[in-house]
Amino acid sequence: MSNFLIVQMDISSIRKDYQLKSLSEYEVAKDPFDQFALWWDEAVKSEIEEVNAMTLATIDHLNRPNARIVLLKDFDSRGFVFYTNYQSEKGIQIEQHPYATLVFFWKELERQVRISGSCTKVDATESDAYFKTRPLGSRIGAWASPQSKVISDRSEIIQKVEELEQTYASGEVPRPAHWGGYRVVPESIEFWQGRSSRLHDRIKYLRAGNEWKIVRLAP
Repeated sequence: MSNFLIVQMDISSIRKDYQLKSLSEYEVAKDPFDQFALWWDEAVKSEIEEVNAMTLATIDHLNRPNARIVLLKDFDSRGFVFYTNYQSEKGIQIEQHPYATLVFFWKELERQVRISGSCTKVDATESDAYFKTRPLGSRIGAWASPQSKVISDRSEIIQKVEELEQTYASGEVPRPAHWGGYRVVPESIEFWQGRSSRLHDRIKYLRAGNEWKIVRLAP
């Protein structure tokens, strides 16, 4: 029998009453990218750890959802950018079903942002430019790791890294053709502000051609 004390917890009793702020459809920006920029600046100034961490949900070959955490690396009026191995599980799924959903959860601000839309590769020059800014170890790692593939053990990766460190001893590491960026081009963006008694504020932007329609959703 284990000597460790097992503490039983009633999961259903875990709850938090959100009371920090409110969100009105009459006060948000007319453009969702402007609204995201406002919230992003507040999140950055709040010194949230890994502020750019977001859930990326894709669709697998059986039409089932699949999700993982990735990092936002850029955003503008065109969409939201992250980088990965194109031959990874998520890369293959995006190739088969070019749609995705991103979710940010900034618990310190009691906020979520949910972004859904089409997903396309960014221009090669854009991927090249970002790749050059990565630390040397990360650039070598992009070559060394057959992301999402089954490997025998960790030593397989370590050996590959050591070989590549010799190959690229100069520090000049080119971007692998199988690695680059994706841009999620939103069709909808929802801003969620936690409120007391689970009566949260949910303001959603829906793309209508070149315009955005703003609606309030029930909590």
